Amino acid sequence: MKKVMIDPMGTEAATQQGCGCGADPVRRTALKAVVGVTLAAAAGVRGAAAAGADEAPPAKGDLLVKVNDDNNTPVTSADLKLNEKQLIVYPYDPASKTLRDGSRLNRILVMKLDPAGMDDATKANAADGVVAYSAFCTHQGCDVSAWLPDEKNLMCFCHFSKFAPLKLGAVANGPAAKPLAALPLKVEDGKLVVAGGFNIPPGKGA
Repeated sequence: MKKVMIDPMGTEAATQQGCGCGADPVRRTALKAVVGVTLAAAAGVRGAAAAGADEAPPAKGDLLVKVNDDNNTPVTSADLKLNEKQLIVYPYDPASKTLRDGSRLNRILVMKLDPAGMDDATKANAADGVVAYSAFCTHQGCDVSAWLPDEKNLMCFCHFSKFAPLKLGAVANGPAAKPLAALPLKVEDGKLVVAGGFNIPPGKGA
C-alpha cells in the first residue's frame, strides 16, 4: 500500500509504507529556489511594465481626459465649441484605466475648427471638426497654451512661436522650426478617441 505525501510546493512524493524514504531534501530546496526566482522575475517584469504605463505615448483606442480631472471623464466632441481656445488633455487607456500623464510629451491640445478651412492632411486627422496636436512647443518645450482667433493660429507664450492648426500644425512664425505633432482622432458614442499615433515624434528639434 502506498501513501502520498504533499510537500509545501504542492509536489507529490509516493513512498512505500515503512521504507523511510521521501523526497530528496536537497532536490526540494533547489526546486523551491528555482520557482522563487521565476516568480520574482515575473513580478519584476509586471512591475516594470506597470511603472512605465503612464509614460507610454498615446495609442489607438485611448480616450482623452482634461488635465487635472480626478474623475478621468472622457472629453466629447460636444464639450468643444467652434473656434474656442484649445483644451489641454491627456490620453487615457480605458482597458487598463491608465492615465498617460507620466510624460509632458503626452500633453495634447484639442480644439474644434471649421473643416472648410482645413487642408486635406488636417481633414484626414480631424473628427467632427476636432483636431489634436502635441501641446509641447517644438522650440523650448513650453505648453502651446494661447489661441489667436483672428489669425487662427496657436501660440506659445514663452517665445511667441505660432502654429497653424488648420495646416497640420505647421509653423506660422518662429523661432520654432518644427511643426506640432498631429494626432488622428475619431468619434465613438460622442467621445473623442485616438485613432493612431502621432504623425511625427513630439518634442523639440528641427
